Amino acid sequence: MHIDVLTLFPGMFEGPLQAGALGRARDRGLVTVSTHNIRDFALNRHNTVDDKPFGGGTGMVMEAGPVLRAVEQVCRDKGGYPRVCLTSPQGMVLNQAMARDLVREEHLVLICGHYEGIDERVAEILEPDEICIGDYVLSNGELAALVVIDAVVRLVPGVLREGAAEEESFEEGLLEYPQYTHPREWAGHSIPEVLLSGHHGEVDRWRRRQRLLRTLGRRPDLLTDLDLSGPDAAVLRELRTELLRLPLD
Repeated sequence: MHIDVLTLFPGMFEGPLQAGALGRARDRGLVTVSTHNIRDFALNRHNTVDDKPFGGGTGMVMEAGPVLRAVEQVCRDKGGYPRVCLTSPQGMVLNQAMARDLVREEHLVLICGHYEGIDERVAEILEPDEICIGDYVLSNGELAALVVIDAVVRLVPGVLREGAAEEESFEEGLLEYPQYTHPREWAGHSIPEVLLSGHHGEVDRWRRRQRLLRTLGRRPDLLTDLDLSGPDAAVLRELRTELLRLPLD
C-alpha cells in the first residue's frame, strides 16, 4: 500500500511515521508513505496558498489551485487515479468499518485541511471521501491524517501478528473485554478467577459477556445496528435486566 499526504506541515509526520506499527510497516516494506508540501505547488513568489474568503468572514481559505496541482502530480508519478480523502470536520466520522474499507486500496491520497477550509471546488472536482475523526475542531488536518493513517496501516496484513486485531474494540461493533496481567492482586484488586481456570471455553464465554456488558454500559449506540445471534441476544437481555436492578445512587 502507498499513501501520499498533501500537507502544509510535512515535518509533523516525521516522528509518528517512524514509531510503533507505522514504523514497522514501513521498515518491512508493507507500506510506503510520502509527504508533499502543498506550498511547492503555489505559483507565486512567496508560495502562499491561502486567500480571503469571498463574501467576507474571518480567517483564510486554502486555494484550489495548489491542491489540485499536487494531486495531478501524484497521479502522474504513480500512473493512476488513487482514492482521494480529505480531512474535514464536515466529513463522515472515521470508524473501524471505514478503516477496513480504506485498507483495500493500493494507493491513497490524503489531503490535510487547514485554515477555514479548502476552496469548495477541490471537492467538486475530485469528489474525495471527506473524513472527520470526531465532533470537534483541530488546528490542522495533519493530526487527523495521522489518525487515519494509523487506523488503516495497522490493518495491512503482516503489520500486526495474526489475529491481534480480531477482538479489539469496534471489531464486530463491540468494545473489547477487560485485560489483566501480573501480579494477580494489586492494591486489594484481584483478577477474575475465570482467567486462572485454564478452561478456555469458560474464558471465551466470560470475555464475550464482558464485551457485551461494556458496550451496553459505555456505548449502547453501537448495539443499535447489530444483528446479534441467539446466545448474544439472551446475554444482552440478562444484562439489561441486571442494570435495571442497580440502585440509582
